[in-house]
Amino acid sequence: MKQELDALLCERYPKLMVNRDKSMMETCMCWGFDCGDGWFNILDQLMGNIQHHIDWRNKKGEVVAQVTLDQVKEKFGTLRFYYTGGDDVIDGMVRMAESMSGVTCEECSAPAKTHGPGWIRTICEPCEEARELARQKTNEEWEMKQLLKEGNEQ
Repeated sequence: MKQELDALLCERYPKLMVNRDKSMMETCMCWGFDCGDGWFNILDQLMGNIQHHIDWRNKKGEVVAQVTLDQVKEKFGTLRFYYTGGDDVIDGMVRMAESMSGVTCEECSAPAKTHGPGWIRTICEPCEEARELARQKTNEEWEMKQLLKEGNEQ
């Protein structure tokens, strides 16, 4: 995720982000949000709903442990949201958000499908086509450099 979006989530939800600046020996959040920008809205809504739920329940005198993030990443084409604290309601929110990531392009947030083989990604067709063109261009440039290198060695 872009640094600006990462910083925005940290700014909006400081109670969830207390682990953000800890060392890698203590948390995986030191690396930030390890997913594409397309899932920003899912994360923003999820984190907002979690904090609202905690604040509301605690205001009513029902104690819900503050959620703190341990790791947020993409794995097998969907969002993984690892945390400490919360309750069953928050568990349901997280499962729903993880499920929504499976039909949301990780790059642009458009409707998408999960693709494999190899690295499994949830990505829309236009973003997949753009990635394939970039991949082809990189391969062609590498092949050209190899040909030039071989020509210079002779």
